[in-house]
Amino acid sequence: MNSASASKTFIKMQNQLLTDDDCACFLVEAIAQRSQNVKWETTVDKRKVGHKLIRRVSLDKFYALVTGQDDAFYQMCMVLPDIIQKAVSELDSSIVPHDTAMDELLDLAKLRNIDDENLAVAMAVYMLGFGSYAGFSN
Repeated sequence: MNSASASKTFIKMQNQLLTDDDCACFLVEAIAQRSQNVKWETTVDKRKVGHKLIRRVSLDKFYALVTGQDDAFYQMCMVLPDIIQKAVSELDSSIVPHDTAMDELLDLAKLRNIDDENLAVAMAVYMLGFGSYAGFSN
């Protein structure tokens, strides 16, 4: 998000707080650098601004807030390999060509001692993006 977009988004969130006394606003990052739930601070009109009810959260922390389960995002990710496998097996096999990226993902999974190939690929992908998220670091 560029600085103009960040400023505009922050101002909209600030306005929401002014019109609704019983709310909080969240900038949810699908792939954050780390697992986090922090006060979002940005620059508006060359001034650094922030508010305790305007939060910047990673996807795992957002799922935890919504569901009440610390590892809800992890649990959802763990069912995805089976769902993806079902979808791929129902499609024509030419849709999923051989790719060297798959070999690299399998090598990454071997480093974590994961034997099941589908789970291995999924975990390797997850670790690339979500290594610090709840459940993935275990």
